[in-house]
Amino acid sequence: MKLFKKYIFPAVYGLLIYFTIRLLHDLAVDTQFWTRDLVLNIFEILCSILLGYLSIGIFEALFRFYDKRWPHHLNYRGIVRELLILVGVNLLLAYLILIPMAAFTDDGLSWVDVADLTMIPTLYALIYYGIARSRSWLKAYVDNKVLLEKITNEHLETELKFLKAQYHPHFLFNALNTIYFQMDEDLPGAKRSIEQFSELLRYQLYDQQQQVPIALEIDYLQRFIELQKIRSTDKLQLQIAFDPQLNAQLVYPLLFLPLVENAFKFIGGDYQMLVDARISDHYIVFSVENSVPLVMQHGAKTGGIGLENLQRRLDLLYPDRHSLKLQQENNQFKAVLKLEYER
Repeated sequence: MKLFKKYIFPAVYGLLIYFTIRLLHDLAVDTQFWTRDLVLNIFEILCSILLGYLSIGIFEALFRFYDKRWPHHLNYRGIVRELLILVGVNLLLAYLILIPMAAFTDDGLSWVDVADLTMIPTLYALIYYGIARSRSWLKAYVDNKVLLEKITNEHLETELKFLKAQYHPHFLFNALNTIYFQMDEDLPGAKRSIEQFSELLRYQLYDQQQQVPIALEIDYLQRFIELQKIRSTDKLQLQIAFDPQLNAQLVYPLLFLPLVENAFKFIGGDYQMLVDARISDHYIVFSVENSVPLVMQHGAKTGGIGLENLQRRLDLLYPDRHSLKLQQENNQFKAVLKLEYER
């Protein structure tokens, strides 16, 4: 293919120009060029082939110069600049080779000959430019798309890290506060709580942009619930139901925790709480329901930065593949999160 492009195609390019010009000329004056003197035809063909080699060689040299001098030139202004230079070079070659050729053959040079020898080589130069540069245009388009996607991904990653940084202090404060009150009444229990807390913290140090088996999330939630039960009232009526089929399904970590944490934070009234996780079709359905104090049964807010943080993370990690419903009816607040998991 390279040999054809380098050695054969320029001759074909020149012959296309020649036969197109001869065809238009012969139709205009009603002649047949193959009936002309053979030596004259061979001379014109050789001149056209020479034009082809010089044109293609200079065009390719100009393309390399453009790419090296202006690596990001494929925009409106860059293309216009290229075309003007290419057309100018093309016309110069045509006037240096074809115009003298036409002047010394047949009945000399006419304005019709000048028009043909200007328009036809220019037309073929434009066609060649479009075909030859289409690969560069496509590459530039793909590179720009990749760059834009990279910038977008970096922006999203930065935002996810910021959301994670917002969440950690919240978690640390609650956990340390729990252990602080426990130390006054149950020092051995506080030590065990610190061990649980260290396991929870170690899990949070993993990369939050990598998916994990949901079994790890369930284990994490159970540890967190045990830690929260320490500071909860004896009135707490907790029910936990995790579907045994939840095992190797991949999810992004720490998306269920804010719902459980929110339930412990705002529980009151009858102190009833239900934590349920199950598989429904190709979704993981995680629901948390808790009773709320009397003051919150009349429109008080039952969520905060934790749920807002969660919603934004879901939008980034599961675009169009999740739903989060928060609903309060009388003395019950319910949160249902559905995630489309990868199988």
